[in-house]
Amino acid sequence: MAADESSMTGALAASLRRYVAVRQRRQLVADAALLVVTAIWGSTFVMVKEAVAAYPVFSFLALRFTFAVLSLLPLILLRRRARAAARGSSGAIDSPGLVASLLIGLALLAGYAFQTFGLQLTTPAKAGFITGLAVVIVPVVSALLFRQVPRWNAWLGVAAATSGLAMLSLQADLTVGAGDLLVFGCALAFAAHILLTGRFSPRHDPLWLTLGQVSVVGILSAVAALAFEQRPALTGSVIFAAGFTGVLATSAAFGIQTLAQRFTTSTHTALIFAAEPVFAGLFSFLLIGEVLSARQLAGCGLILAGMVVGELRRGL
Repeated sequence: MAADESSMTGALAASLRRYVAVRQRRQLVADAALLVVTAIWGSTFVMVKEAVAAYPVFSFLALRFTFAVLSLLPLILLRRRARAAARGSSGAIDSPGLVASLLIGLALLAGYAFQTFGLQLTTPAKAGFITGLAVVIVPVVSALLFRQVPRWNAWLGVAAATSGLAMLSLQADLTVGAGDLLVFGCALAFAAHILLTGRFSPRHDPLWLTLGQVSVVGILSAVAALAFEQRPALTGSVIFAAGFTGVLATSAAFGIQTLAQRFTTSTHTALIFAAEPVFAGLFSFLLIGEVLSARQLAGCGLILAGMVVGELRRGL
């Protein structure tokens, strides 16, 4: 009897070890995929700034997210056919999925609207670092929503990032540029997007959820464009920028994020996204030769330090 119990205990322990190993491998793959997404996003700041210099913001967003929807539809149709054949069902999206898509899509629209308008008035590298403040905002808001006192490192991260933001954005007369302020609104919206995606992604099909959120952004952007903007003729550079950002930086990137966040935490996601401003600054230097001043570089360093310190020991 004792031998049987020992054998059973050993089998359970082995099964638990295999389960933990599989989860660790999945999280590692998910984290690597999110890093690729971050590099793609960092590469788009210069491209978007140049595109919206010649084309209205909401019209560009409508075009971008139309490309995103069109690139997702074949995958959705293939998934629906496969599920219908396997289960004898239509594979239709459920109402909670629609609600989740709407909420995530509204946060995403706010983020890209603030960021794209802000890029008309500030530089790609500065926009990248200010956008990165979402990483610091996520753990603090998450803690407050669940009525938990944020850890000391979260407050330290906020203090460092806020100091860095001041060094990066404050002008000689201690005012903040309108573009930097708009991009800060983008950081708040993207923090909400990360939290909402983390809440809903484990409950819904990642492809449907991705299609839902980009469709919300595309439709609302088109409505705003028709209501408020006059559109000049499309140029090849605008079409390329909309296609690149729509297919790679939107549908592929958010599809990967939605899938990856099923296997990793919102905190892990936010920490990995801290690399986005680094990629933004690198591409801005390589593509248009943007060089920040010593004070601005110090501010960028404090923002990055705040991102990392704010995430340490939280869900790692």
